[in-house]
Amino acid sequence: MIARIGSAFIVLLASCLPAAAEPFHHPFGEWREYHRDWLAVCPDIIDEDATDYYGFSCFASTGSQGLNSANLPAYKLTLFRNRLNGELDLAITVAADGVAVDPSRPLILAFGGEAPEQFSFTGDLETRYNTTNQYFVADPDRKAALIERMKERNALLLTVPLTGGAEASKPVWLSLRGVIASLDFMATYARRVAQY
Repeated sequence: MIARIGSAFIVLLASCLPAAAEPFHHPFGEWREYHRDWLAVCPDIIDEDATDYYGFSCFASTGSQGLNSANLPAYKLTLFRNRLNGELDLAITVAADGVAVDPSRPLILAFGGEAPEQFSFTGDLETRYNTTNQYFVADPDRKAALIERMKERNALLLTVPLTGGAEASKPVWLSLRGVIASLDFMATYARRVAQY
């Protein structure tokens, strides 16, 4: 009887422990892996001549709990690893319905216990790859410092200046749990492709 209770307890305990993330091959032709609140992706093929990041990057992102009409996160934070040169990039996506970014006011990132950091849409952020709603951190040193802080923290508060909606700005908590594991995944899978 005691042995049976002990065995049942071990099974119960094992089922409560988080499972280790395992990479899986997605039907879209990508290796994917979930790391707590982040999803990391590396496509099977590298296209050096691609005009968008998907062709030559691995990427990992986390998003807001609020979704848009396409059932995707209305706000997203994404890390990119260029598979050709290993460089990291960082972007914020604003895809909320019925609003637009107000570029006359700064976007703000705040880590708990630190002074908020402001990013101007005219000098600190830039759009790339023919996107209109994805904003990349332009300064390499500032971007590197942000990525290092992301590795050390559990969350950040993103405040996006908006027009067209009921609110002048939208505060969004974004989880950083899974950043380090996502960076490790992207480094590991960067050169793992079907054909290259």
